[in-house]
Amino acid sequence: MSETITIEAIGSLGDVKAADWDALANPGWSVSPTGRFERSDPDTSHAYNPFVTHAFLNALEDAGCVGNRTGWMPRHVLVRSGEDGPLIGAAPAYLKSHSQGEYVFDYGWADAFERAGGRYYPKLLTAVPFTPAQGPRLLTGSASDGLTQDAKRTLIASALQALCQQSDASSAHVNFLTESDAAALEQAGYLIRNDTQFHWENRGYDTWDSFLGALASRKRKQIKRERRDALANGITVRWLVGDDITEAHWDAFYGFYMDTGSRKWGRPYLNRTFFSLLGERLGHSVCLMLAERDGRTIAGALNLIGSKTLFGRYWGCTEDHPFLHFELCYYQAIDFAIDRGLSRVEAGAQGDHKLARGYEACATRSAHYIRHEGLRDAVEDYLDRERRAVERNNEILNGYTPFRKGEA
Repeated sequence: MSETITIEAIGSLGDVKAADWDALANPGWSVSPTGRFERSDPDTSHAYNPFVTHAFLNALEDAGCVGNRTGWMPRHVLVRSGEDGPLIGAAPAYLKSHSQGEYVFDYGWADAFERAGGRYYPKLLTAVPFTPAQGPRLLTGSASDGLTQDAKRTLIASALQALCQQSDASSAHVNFLTESDAAALEQAGYLIRNDTQFHWENRGYDTWDSFLGALASRKRKQIKRERRDALANGITVRWLVGDDITEAHWDAFYGFYMDTGSRKWGRPYLNRTFFSLLGERLGHSVCLMLAERDGRTIAGALNLIGSKTLFGRYWGCTEDHPFLHFELCYYQAIDFAIDRGLSRVEAGAQGDHKLARGYEACATRSAHYIRHEGLRDAVEDYLDRERRAVERNNEILNGYTPFRKGEA
């Protein structure tokens, strides 16, 4: 490998070849003609993550969901071996003029800093826009290029700090990252923050009934009743993956998405074009679950499929039926994960109610580099206390899971 390392920030992922980016984001993986994930490198320790693919991130740009006047300006970091050499590291990064669509909340930090006379925005964010799903953020590929994974993570961490200063941003943030990324960023001086999500873990279940068998009797009966009631009015559910998803299906789902988004946060982040691009470019990683009644599609849930994890993202409906949300978003997701042999379901942000449905409280991580010493000290003190509170809260929450004693 060349002794020279070149680091640059680019304003569009379209400036990078998809194959080069994906070799860093999901090294050792390929997709079969039937849509199954296959290890092209049997020794890879990475799991395939659809959100960091070139197809997903570039679809957000091409659809106009990020860039222009959205407050998400792409500043993707690239690390090359040599001036025009191959990519050996990267990070999806955005210069932001607000904190919307992140699911790691720093509004209080921004307000305190600006009331004290500082300027919090712009800030630099490394994340998958609008996506509270865990995955790699410091993309390092394989070790075949002569540098260790840790060495490349250190380079990217330093590059983000340098870009933060060059952009006159107050701070650099990395959201929903892996343990290895968190360790590298903490070593580079970033502050680590913990939060809580609710995930379902597959402990060797080969059928839905085997999962139910791990639950306490009363909880098992409750879930059976909820599933029965959800489908009581002649409702059926279909799983659609890849080419099975048509533009008509996307039209229906977009209506659900807009209805839910308008009621929950006022302005949905994604447009109709994005969903068409998602199906066209990454259809093998999409599972659309649709509920139908009397020949009409009345509800839908969108999931993305990884090699180990099913990621639940959006849901909506045009008819209200008891427990239909739980059925589409939680129980059908578990069914699909068992059917595909997946290890986990990540059901998105928030939701203590997921505990009773077999999901458990899990810690998620973010990392924060803050340039102003006074703000950094205040945030560091806050995060020390918050981490302890999150840890204690997760222990308490997991005392309320539906599993029989000794099963969880």
